[in-house]
Amino acid sequence: MKNKLGSEQIAKFLEAGWMMRLLVAALALYFILAVLMGIYWDNEPEPFVVTNVAAEHAKLHNRELSEGYTISVALMTVAETLLDKSGGYISNDVFPPGLWLDNISNWEFGVLVQVRDLSRAMRKDFSRSQSQSAEDIDLAISEPQFHFDNSSWGLPDTEGEYRRAIEKLNNYTLRLNDESNGGAKFYARADNLRQWLKDVETRLGSLSQRLSASVEQTRLFKKAGKENDAPVETTDWMKIDDIFYETRGTTWALIHFLKAIEVDFADVLNQKNAAESMAQIIDELEATQAGVWTPVILNGEGFGFTANHSLIMVSYIAQANAAIIDLRTLLSQG
Repeated sequence: MKNKLGSEQIAKFLEAGWMMRLLVAALALYFILAVLMGIYWDNEPEPFVVTNVAAEHAKLHNRELSEGYTISVALMTVAETLLDKSGGYISNDVFPPGLWLDNISNWEFGVLVQVRDLSRAMRKDFSRSQSQSAEDIDLAISEPQFHFDNSSWGLPDTEGEYRRAIEKLNNYTLRLNDESNGGAKFYARADNLRQWLKDVETRLGSLSQRLSASVEQTRLFKKAGKENDAPVETTDWMKIDDIFYETRGTTWALIHFLKAIEVDFADVLNQKNAAESMAQIIDELEATQAGVWTPVILNGEGFGFTANHSLIMVSYIAQANAAIIDLRTLLSQG
């Protein structure tokens, strides 16, 4: 009897050992696959040519490239890229490898902020003739959908809500200047463009400040005739790469939007002698998309041995922002 019990215990032990080995092997395989997938997913998507994408969309739906068409398609395509790029949308992932990829998730957030800002401008300004006019029925749904929680993985999920926003934006695009289909409108006016550029200016200014705060510095404040040293709040070194990639996403989206603005607001820009300023802004922002050739974002000081990626990014952002201020001034002139 004892021998029989002993044999059963040994058999159970061996069986448990094989199960444990199998579990360890499965976890190891999952880890390896997650690492390989993470390397593949952790890449920013390539830019697209907004005029080509708009022309293809118009041809597919048998529409004309009227004012507003290019910027609407650019907004849709940027949002679709956010969802359909390598690895899909990962900001709401709760398992590896998406859970590990904080750089690309911060890039996604930078893109999303610009999508939200432009969709609000489309609803509030670009599609309305004046402040008392009715808002477009599709944009009234699309804009708040883009403001849905960017990290929801349950029901409703983030991707589903954003796809609904894209669908409504597409409906608006197809109705542009088509009186038989609801007759959506787009008003390419200088005051509308100035308002959106003001939002862009504010966003870039905030990013510049956060990037600059990656360096220890002290400023002198004069108060009541006295000079007091006041330390400036700095960005934690663990957050430097987060802000850097958020900025990369912001500028990636803005490049496409501004190139679409060049098309839909061409008459306004030419009338205000502002086309050159717009081109300068795009040039500065395109410089922010240069390849990063180090595995980590460096935060060197002064003329030290290592670079400071944050301050290099700030130099381009600051010049673009200065050009935006000049552009808004030109647009305000009669």
